[in-house]
Amino acid sequence: MDIFTLAIWVGTLVFLGVSFAKDKVKTKQALKMAFGMGKGMLASILSIIFAIGLILTILPPAEIAAFVSNQSVLLATVVAALFGTITLVPAFIAFPLVGTLVGAGVSVVPAVAFLTTLTMVGVVTFPLEKKEFGVKFTAVRNSLSFLFAIVIALVMGVII
Repeated sequence: MDIFTLAIWVGTLVFLGVSFAKDKVKTKQALKMAFGMGKGMLASILSIIFAIGLILTILPPAEIAAFVSNQSVLLATVVAALFGTITLVPAFIAFPLVGTLVGAGVSVVPAVAFLTTLTMVGVVTFPLEKKEFGVKFTAVRNSLSFLFAIVIALVMGVII
């Protein structure tokens, strides 16, 4: 376990202890709610992990890297960004997935474009966002997020 993970665990336990000291009833109630939400999300999380494992079995990261490396960086970046916009994967799964792809040889620029659009642009969540914020706001936010994702990817390619 790295130092960052250890610090998160220690901080969580310290704050949980402070919360228990302040109000045991509310803390127990909050923990029950959190565990209930976690149980509700468990099936979705496991299905996403299974789907990613299946995809990486069918299309190994080395093959994805070979395909991406045959494309121009700009084309690979745009395609990765488009793929990221239509994929709905939680960030805690996306980061290791992108790390696997980069480790297999995918260029950093398309990988960052994929990761950034994955977390910033939501085609799958568009209907819900449209309902809550309106069509214009949702379209502008997603369009700007897509453009900024490409810019972020290109900047990261220069930095790294």
